[in-house]
Amino acid sequence: MTPVELSHTVLHAVRRAVDTGELSVDLPERVVVGPPGAGGRGDYATNVAMQLARSAGRPPRQVAQVLLPHLRAAEGVTDVVITGPGFLNISLDGRTGAELVRKILRENLRYGHSDALAGQVVALLVPYEVRAEVVADAVARIVASQGGRTDISHLSQGDPGRGNTPAPHPLRPVPAPQDPSVLGPDACRWALLHPAPHDRPRIGAELLVQRESNPLFRVRYAHARTRALGRNATDLGFRAEPGPVAGADSGRLEALLADHPRILAASAAHRAPDRLARHLVTVADAVLVLLPGVLPLGEEKPSAAHRARLALAEAAGTVLAGGLSLLGIDAPDHL
Repeated sequence: MTPVELSHTVLHAVRRAVDTGELSVDLPERVVVGPPGAGGRGDYATNVAMQLARSAGRPPRQVAQVLLPHLRAAEGVTDVVITGPGFLNISLDGRTGAELVRKILRENLRYGHSDALAGQVVALLVPYEVRAEVVADAVARIVASQGGRTDISHLSQGDPGRGNTPAPHPLRPVPAPQDPSVLGPDACRWALLHPAPHDRPRIGAELLVQRESNPLFRVRYAHARTRALGRNATDLGFRAEPGPVAGADSGRLEALLADHPRILAASAAHRAPDRLARHLVTVADAVLVLLPGVLPLGEEKPSAAHRARLALAEAAGTVLAGGLSLLGIDAPDHL
């Protein structure tokens, strides 16, 4: 079940509660689901109860209590827990995670690509400045992943556009404080793309160090580790096979991987490659927690659980490689 499908499931639960008279609210147009935050549980969480509380005239936790049995009855949902002021934390059948992993491994680097922007032209107005040029290039790559095309110009801001091309959107991130090319191509692009457009990028040697404090290193290291695990598993005589993976850590990683298509679509729609960069850091941090349990330890024999964890790790590595590629950054198999 993807986040979009789960969002529809939550909306259906709200509709059932309204139809049975348990809630008196206007149905929301959309419901946001995502990985659980601090103190959360399960695979996904939603704040729909807080979204509906005012119109329902009831505290969010009471609204959540009303929705809870309807969500628990939904196909593919194994449990729902209320946390905090009224967050609904949803656990899914492990088979949905296996289906997600199969989809990622099948689609490979094109996972998350779509035709959402097919036939559309995103016109950008870019100043002659290195950060703006790099951001525009990354936007063009991400827009192309959604089926669109980008028209980049350096015309005056008042230009109304040409022919069927829409008026250009000004793309003016805060410039780099110094020449970033001294970092090399990959670290240079990361330094300019990872911060939000209104933040001044930092151009320093910390982007070159191979340690956990460097987010670019964490992303590339996590990717390289997933590839190394595949080689190690081959040496041990087993290979990846998607299947249910137990544990909250794996559930969080699955939720992040399932959210990748939405992140790509949002990055394209908002012309914001920084969203994709930050998402890759979050995925890397989640996969690094999973990796110690992938291979058998000591005299332990490879099991279905090991094969499933390896498949999940390889899927995460694929998402990291695909995301870095869209940012124009190399994802080496060895570090």
